[in-house]
Amino acid sequence: MRWLLLVTAAMLAACASGPPVPDWQDNAKSALDRGTEAYLEGNTRVADVEFARARSEISRTGRLDLMARGELVRCAARVASLVFEPCAGYESFKSDAAAPERAYAEFLAGRISAQDVAMLPPQYRTVAIASADSAAAALSALEDPLSRLIATGVLFQSGRASPAAVALAADAASAQGWRRPLLAWLGVQLALSQK
Repeated sequence: MRWLLLVTAAMLAACASGPPVPDWQDNAKSALDRGTEAYLEGNTRVADVEFARARSEISRTGRLDLMARGELVRCAARVASLVFEPCAGYESFKSDAAAPERAYAEFLAGRISAQDVAMLPPQYRTVAIASADSAAAALSALEDPLSRLIATGVLFQSGRASPAAVALAADAASAQGWRRPLLAWLGVQLALSQK
Protein backbone atom coordinates (compact mmCIF):
# COMPACT_ATOMS: atom_id res chain seq x y z
CA MET A 1 0.00 0.00 0.00
CA ARG A 2 2.82 2.37 0.89
CA TRP A 3 4.47 1.63 -2.47
CA LEU A 4 1.25 2.62 -4.28
CA LEU A 5 1.11 5.92 -2.38
CA LEU A 6 4.72 6.69 -3.29
CA VAL A 7 4.13 5.93 -6.98
CA THR A 8 0.97 8.07 -7.00
CA ALA A 9 2.79 10.93 -5.27
CA ALA A 10 5.66 10.69 -7.76
CA MET A 11 3.26 10.75 -10.70
CA LEU A 12 1.45 13.78 -9.33
CA ALA A 13 4.73 15.58 -8.74
CA ALA A 14 5.81 14.83 -12.31
CA CYS A 15 2.57 16.28 -13.65
CA ALA A 16 2.97 19.42 -11.58
CA SER A 17 6.62 19.97 -12.49
CA GLY A 18 5.83 21.74 -15.77
CA PRO A 19 5.66 25.50 -15.98
CA PRO A 20 2.39 27.01 -14.81
CA VAL A 21 -0.08 28.12 -17.46
CA PRO A 22 0.02 31.91 -17.85
CA ASP A 23 -2.92 33.77 -16.32
CA TRP A 24 -3.91 35.38 -19.62
CA GLN A 25 -4.27 31.94 -21.19
CA ASP A 26 -6.53 30.59 -18.44
CA ASN A 27 -8.56 33.80 -18.41
CA ALA A 28 -8.93 33.90 -22.20
CA LYS A 29 -10.01 30.26 -22.43
CA SER A 30 -12.53 30.69 -19.62
CA ALA A 31 -13.95 33.83 -21.23
CA LEU A 32 -14.18 32.14 -24.65
CA ASP A 33 -15.96 29.15 -23.10
CA ARG A 34 -18.39 31.37 -21.17
CA GLY A 35 -18.97 33.57 -24.22
CA THR A 36 -19.71 30.59 -26.44
CA GLU A 37 -22.06 29.07 -23.87
CA ALA A 38 -23.90 32.37 -23.38
CA TYR A 39 -24.25 32.88 -27.13
CA LEU A 40 -25.66 29.40 -27.63
CA GLU A 41 -28.06 29.91 -24.73
CA GLY A 42 -29.33 33.06 -26.42
CA ASN A 43 -27.78 35.53 -23.97
CA THR A 44 -26.16 37.97 -26.40
CA ARG A 45 -25.27 40.60 -23.79
CA VAL A 46 -23.27 38.16 -21.66
CA ALA A 47 -21.69 36.64 -24.76
CA ASP A 48 -20.51 40.06 -25.94
CA VAL A 49 -18.99 40.84 -22.52
CA GLU A 50 -17.18 37.50 -22.33
CA PHE A 51 -15.86 37.66 -25.89
CA ALA A 52 -14.59 41.20 -25.19
CA ARG A 53 -12.88 39.90 -22.03
CA ALA A 54 -11.25 37.10 -24.03
CA ARG A 55 -10.10 39.58 -26.66
CA SER A 56 -8.60 41.77 -23.93
CA GLU A 57 -6.73 38.85 -22.36
CA ILE A 58 -5.37 37.64 -25.69
CA SER A 59 -4.32 41.15 -26.68
CA ARG A 60 -1.96 41.19 -23.69
CA THR A 61 0.28 38.84 -25.67
CA GLY A 62 0.56 41.12 -28.70
CA ARG A 63 0.10 38.04 -30.89
CA LEU A 64 -2.24 38.71 -33.76
CA ASP A 65 -2.36 35.02 -34.73
CA LEU A 66 -3.92 34.26 -31.35
CA MET A 67 -6.38 37.11 -31.81
CA ALA A 68 -7.45 35.49 -35.09
CA ARG A 69 -7.92 32.15 -33.34
CA GLY A 70 -10.05 33.73 -30.62
CA GLU A 71 -12.28 35.42 -33.18
CA LEU A 72 -12.79 32.11 -34.97
CA VAL A 73 -14.25 30.64 -31.77
CA ARG A 74 -16.93 33.32 -31.84
CA CYS A 75 -17.59 32.79 -35.55
CA ALA A 76 -17.91 29.04 -35.03
CA ALA A 77 -20.67 29.58 -32.45
CA ARG A 78 -22.51 31.65 -35.04
CA VAL A 79 -22.17 28.96 -37.70
CA ALA A 80 -23.51 26.41 -35.19
CA SER A 81 -26.57 28.65 -34.89
CA LEU A 82 -26.93 29.11 -38.66
CA VAL A 83 -25.76 32.73 -38.62
CA PHE A 84 -23.80 32.90 -41.87
CA GLU A 85 -22.46 36.42 -41.88
CA PRO A 86 -18.86 37.36 -42.60
CA CYS A 87 -16.56 36.79 -39.65
CA ALA A 88 -15.64 40.46 -39.26
CA GLY A 89 -13.54 39.99 -36.12
CA TYR A 90 -11.40 37.39 -37.84
CA GLU A 91 -11.05 39.42 -41.04
CA SER A 92 -9.14 42.07 -39.07
CA PHE A 93 -6.45 39.50 -38.24
CA LYS A 94 -6.65 37.26 -41.30
CA SER A 95 -3.28 38.28 -42.71
CA ASP A 96 -1.60 37.33 -39.42
CA ALA A 97 -3.43 34.02 -38.99
CA ALA A 98 -1.54 30.76 -39.24
CA ALA A 99 -2.40 28.31 -42.01
CA PRO A 100 -4.59 26.08 -39.77
CA GLU A 101 -6.65 29.10 -38.71
CA ARG A 102 -7.04 30.22 -42.33
CA ALA A 103 -8.18 26.70 -43.26
CA TYR A 104 -10.66 26.66 -40.37
CA ALA A 105 -12.03 30.06 -41.43
CA GLU A 106 -12.58 28.72 -44.95
CA PHE A 107 -14.25 25.63 -43.48
CA LEU A 108 -16.59 27.81 -41.41
CA ALA A 109 -17.46 29.73 -44.57
CA GLY A 110 -18.32 26.45 -46.32
CA ARG A 111 -15.56 26.67 -48.90
CA ILE A 112 -12.62 24.55 -47.70
CA SER A 113 -10.26 23.34 -50.41
CA ALA A 114 -9.13 19.71 -50.61
CA GLN A 115 -5.51 20.58 -49.85
CA ASP A 116 -6.51 22.46 -46.66
CA VAL A 117 -8.57 19.63 -45.13
CA ALA A 118 -5.48 18.17 -43.43
CA MET A 119 -5.00 21.45 -41.54
CA LEU A 120 -8.46 21.34 -39.97
CA PRO A 121 -8.97 20.16 -36.40
CA PRO A 122 -9.21 16.35 -36.59
CA GLN A 123 -12.91 16.17 -35.73
CA TYR A 124 -13.85 18.12 -38.86
CA ARG A 125 -11.72 16.39 -41.50
CA THR A 126 -14.19 13.61 -42.34
CA VAL A 127 -17.11 16.04 -42.41
CA ALA A 128 -15.20 18.43 -44.68
CA ILE A 129 -14.88 15.81 -47.40
CA ALA A 130 -18.26 14.13 -46.84
CA SER A 131 -20.85 14.08 -49.57
CA ALA A 132 -24.47 14.89 -48.80
CA ASP A 133 -25.12 11.13 -48.62
CA SER A 134 -22.33 10.37 -46.14
CA ALA A 135 -22.61 13.55 -44.07
CA ALA A 136 -25.02 12.20 -41.45
CA ALA A 137 -22.72 9.26 -40.73
CA ALA A 138 -19.74 11.60 -40.39
CA LEU A 139 -21.74 13.80 -38.01
CA SER A 140 -22.84 10.82 -35.92
CA ALA A 141 -19.19 10.07 -35.24
CA LEU A 142 -18.73 13.50 -33.61
CA GLU A 143 -19.28 13.13 -29.87
CA ASP A 144 -18.88 16.79 -28.93
CA PRO A 145 -22.25 18.53 -29.40
CA LEU A 146 -20.73 21.89 -30.33
CA SER A 147 -18.48 20.29 -32.94
CA ARG A 148 -21.52 18.49 -34.33
CA LEU A 149 -23.48 21.75 -34.59
CA ILE A 150 -20.58 23.59 -36.22
CA ALA A 151 -20.03 20.79 -38.73
CA THR A 152 -23.73 20.60 -39.55
CA GLY A 153 -23.82 24.36 -40.01
CA VAL A 154 -20.96 24.10 -42.48
CA LEU A 155 -22.72 21.28 -44.33
CA PHE A 156 -25.96 23.25 -44.43
CA GLN A 157 -24.18 26.34 -45.71
CA SER A 158 -22.59 24.32 -48.52
CA GLY A 159 -25.85 22.54 -49.43
CA ARG A 160 -24.79 19.11 -48.13
CA ALA A 161 -26.96 18.76 -45.01
CA SER A 162 -29.56 16.04 -45.36
CA PRO A 163 -32.72 15.94 -43.23
CA ALA A 164 -30.96 13.31 -41.08
CA ALA A 165 -28.03 15.69 -40.53
CA VAL A 166 -30.42 18.50 -39.60
CA ALA A 167 -32.15 16.20 -37.10
CA LEU A 168 -28.79 15.36 -35.51
CA ALA A 169 -28.07 19.07 -35.08
CA ALA A 170 -31.49 19.78 -33.58
CA ASP A 171 -31.06 16.86 -31.19
CA ALA A 172 -27.59 18.04 -30.14
CA ALA A 173 -28.83 21.58 -29.44
CA SER A 174 -31.85 20.27 -27.56
CA ALA A 175 -29.79 17.92 -25.39
CA GLN A 176 -27.54 20.82 -24.34
CA GLY A 177 -30.37 23.30 -23.80
CA TRP A 178 -28.87 25.70 -26.34
CA ARG A 179 -31.85 27.83 -27.40
CA ARG A 180 -30.28 29.81 -30.22
CA PRO A 181 -29.13 26.88 -32.38
CA LEU A 182 -32.16 24.81 -31.39
CA LEU A 183 -34.57 27.42 -32.75
CA ALA A 184 -32.50 27.76 -35.93
CA TRP A 185 -32.36 24.01 -36.57
CA LEU A 186 -36.03 23.49 -35.73
CA GLY A 187 -36.81 26.21 -38.28
CA VAL A 188 -34.82 24.29 -40.89
CA GLN A 189 -36.65 21.07 -39.99
CA LEU A 190 -39.99 22.85 -40.36
CA ALA A 191 -39.01 24.27 -43.75
CA LEU A 192 -37.86 20.84 -44.94
CA SER A 193 -41.10 19.20 -43.79
CA GLN A 194 -43.15 21.72 -45.78
CA LYS A 195 -41.39 20.94 -49.05
